[in-house]
Amino acid sequence: MAGVDVLASAMSGANAAYLADLYARWAEKPDSVDPSFAELFGALNDEARAVLTDAVGASWAPRLRGAFGPDPEPPALGPKGKGAPAGTAPGNTVDKAAAQRAVLDSIRALMLIRSYRVRGHLEAQLDPLGLQVMKPHPELDPKTYGFTDADMDRPIFLDFVLGKENATLREILQICRASYCGSIATEFMHIQDPDQKSWIQRRIEGAPWVKAFDGQAKRQILQQLTEAEGFEAFCAKKYATTKRFGLEGGESTIPAIQSVIEVGASQGVNEISIGMAHRGRLNVLVNVVKKPFSAVFSEFKGNAATPEDVQGSGDVKYHLGTSTDIEVAGRMVHLSLQPNPSHLEAVDPVVVGKVRARQDMAGDTKGRKSVMGILLHGDAAFAGQGLVYETLAMSQLIGYRTGGTIHIVTNNQIGFTTVPAHAYSGLYCTDVAKSIQVPILHVNGDDAEAVVFCARMAAEFRMQFGADFVLDIVCYRRHGHNETDEPAFTQPIMYGRIREMKTTRTLYAEKLAKEGSVPAEESKAVLDAFNAQLEEAFQAASSFKPNKADWLEGHWSGLKAVTVGEEVEKLHETAVGLDTLREVGAALARVPSDFGANPKILRQLEAKKNAIETGEGIDWSTGEALAFGTLLLEGHRVRLSGEDVQRGTFSQRHAHLVDQKTQAEYVPLNNIRGGQPKFEAFNSLLSEMGVLGFEYGYTLADPRTLVLWEAQFGDFANGAQVIIDQFIASAETKWLRMSGLVMLLPHGYEGQGPEHSSARLERYLQLCAERNMRVGNLTTPANYYHALRRQLKANYRKPLVLMTPKSLLRHKMAVSALADFGPGSAFQYIIPETDALVAEEQVKRVVLCTGKVYYDLLAERREKGVKDVAIIRVEQLYPFAKTTLAKVLAPYRNADVVWCQEEPENMGAWTYIDRKIEGVLRDIEIKAKRPTYVGRAEAASPATGLAKVHQQQQETLVREALGLS
Repeated sequence: MAGVDVLASAMSGANAAYLADLYARWAEKPDSVDPSFAELFGALNDEARAVLTDAVGASWAPRLRGAFGPDPEPPALGPKGKGAPAGTAPGNTVDKAAAQRAVLDSIRALMLIRSYRVRGHLEAQLDPLGLQVMKPHPELDPKTYGFTDADMDRPIFLDFVLGKENATLREILQICRASYCGSIATEFMHIQDPDQKSWIQRRIEGAPWVKAFDGQAKRQILQQLTEAEGFEAFCAKKYATTKRFGLEGGESTIPAIQSVIEVGASQGVNEISIGMAHRGRLNVLVNVVKKPFSAVFSEFKGNAATPEDVQGSGDVKYHLGTSTDIEVAGRMVHLSLQPNPSHLEAVDPVVVGKVRARQDMAGDTKGRKSVMGILLHGDAAFAGQGLVYETLAMSQLIGYRTGGTIHIVTNNQIGFTTVPAHAYSGLYCTDVAKSIQVPILHVNGDDAEAVVFCARMAAEFRMQFGADFVLDIVCYRRHGHNETDEPAFTQPIMYGRIREMKTTRTLYAEKLAKEGSVPAEESKAVLDAFNAQLEEAFQAASSFKPNKADWLEGHWSGLKAVTVGEEVEKLHETAVGLDTLREVGAALARVPSDFGANPKILRQLEAKKNAIETGEGIDWSTGEALAFGTLLLEGHRVRLSGEDVQRGTFSQRHAHLVDQKTQAEYVPLNNIRGGQPKFEAFNSLLSEMGVLGFEYGYTLADPRTLVLWEAQFGDFANGAQVIIDQFIASAETKWLRMSGLVMLLPHGYEGQGPEHSSARLERYLQLCAERNMRVGNLTTPANYYHALRRQLKANYRKPLVLMTPKSLLRHKMAVSALADFGPGSAFQYIIPETDALVAEEQVKRVVLCTGKVYYDLLAERREKGVKDVAIIRVEQLYPFAKTTLAKVLAPYRNADVVWCQEEPENMGAWTYIDRKIEGVLRDIEIKAKRPTYVGRAEAASPATGLAKVHQQQQETLVREALGLS
């Protein structure tokens, strides 16, 4: 039914018209209708009254008043005019008692049906172990609605609800219980979209999965279960003491995934990205993504997953991913399984970000049907990990939607050793999905055909509505948390029952043999053939050698790996001609004549225009825009996301201008030149971990687009630490996956308190090794410009972590000349002394620093007339520019060397850079042999919250660095 409510949609025709008019008059004046009907309406509960009120108000009452006049005669209550209730002659008006009973039967029956749609899942038979005791729910009991045993076989008019014009109560219950209380439990009545709700209802009612599969389809399900179970059994036999986090007990997950892929492929999906934690990963790798069995068996023997000439630490086999092209539904589909650490749900936003990137690259920006994401979850993780909600919350947002993700929960009914009563507060582990109106199907994992039916339905829904879908496969974990665990320590009853259980494949093979679909001998032959295939692959594993790594192919062709020994201070070609810079600059200040920009913004744009025309005074945001604009003109897209990035946290960027009267938007960067690629800036939901993971995933798919994530304040990235640690810093080493993601982290001590001062620079530097990423704290707009352009102009990709400024965004000294962006310019790893007040040999002290404190030092030195102190800026902290720093320091033979920072001594760059500077000093002929620290004392909190104290601390450290105290 397409209507919002079952009762409202069912009560149509003359009966409904008569009933609605009576109810409308009774609601206005109770004594205006016959006492028997007044008694009926008064006896209805609140839900039934709401149904009638909505129906009358929405459509019936106005239409009835005009059609029947003020006092319509009661029509015959026969269905569709085909007859009257028992005891009346055709064509005669029924007596009021019969009318009351007929109407009351219909209302009660429809309310009962609706209760099954809402709450039938509470009595569904979902647990294959049979340990869940389902308590009868009173709203599913006909007696709650006034029915008795004597009413079971009396026909009731339904007007084709449940597909029946008339049905007995017995028939109604049979249909409702088969539809909603069997192997499949459906939660969909929380959905507000009537089309989605109706679509699900039509596919569930009548339990069509019971007869949905022909012999060929059943053989396919059997084959897939055989492969799922056979692989785990083979590994258990060959590698009995090795952890593999197998899928035993949840094998029906494999045909579920394969069914989703088949439906998607048949409806136009070209690429599918899969994300999952470790349980069942090896099974998915070999049986879904088709990684060679011999490759996995080779890894079981301790061999690397990559060729010997490929560097990297590698990872345990149940964290690895792979990709392949397979033929599905008569067409080629690219499948990829993303690598993921043991941080269970961390891969969720990574997958959807990758899917979004692939869709954008394919130009599929409307329907977003060409690329699909499948996420596999555990029950405890789905309920317990906040990243699940963050990923769901992004699913329909403008900058992050992907046309729907299929979520498959392999519900083991236990997390590690934690039972559901300790794992989540709601009825189901999937309750969080209701927050965005996702339909949820729960299904008994031992009913293989029901599982496949649900998986097909999930994929069809996604393709139809472009929305997420959750499939909760209720199964169990045959072993403990891993194959060496003893689960009976904590769950003796559950595992006592599991030891008695036949496997899912065995149950299905027996079912097929009993019904005559697949003889037992044929089922055994399928298993024997698969075991023979595994044995052959096992023998071949001894000589298996991976012949190539797949990380620099396809969209990554032309890029290279960077080895640790290579030159780190290379000057990449990031400069741009002055004419191009002026073209971009002119576009930044150009606004359509009919666009009502804010006057303050117009003044800012005029300042940008003047800076570009004069070639002087280019500020930070203009330098950034020049980087974006020149990349756009060179054919690259630019994507920026984060909280409030369109305007900028500090009202500095204004990438999207807003008409003050119409709220229309204008993006100057998208109006530089006709036919250019798009610049996209998306204000994200208030999420760090989910959004950063999404943007990281985007970079995995598209190395030609500049992708940036900006924290509102730098330390907000704390909330995304798992993504930073497990993916951004280490993925290339572990999994051979490059990323060119840029993280912009506002940083600087301006007296704004502990949470708005430090981006925790020390944490990123602690993660740095093996050329894994770049970390900088820059001081000029031009250097920022070159750093951004270098991300795409280098022939490799590395994450870039920048401590971006706050007060420097408008600082009069933190500006650059247009020439610093143009021919002959490049990124500066180290910026030497620019004032050169005395000869180098006369300098008594060299102050090394990074970031915003430079301008405090410079201002104090100028004010106090200090001439024998040089200030040198370390712009890129990692990789450390040892060669350049040595050249810059060498002339200062008679100077002491000080490292000055704003951060406390146990924070910032000091603990990282101390020994590196010492190493440089040791190699050159200079008085100083190691640096001296100047900055705030060690502290537990990053900064004081008192502006006065901050100012005293800042003045003290600046004077001390310059030798004035």
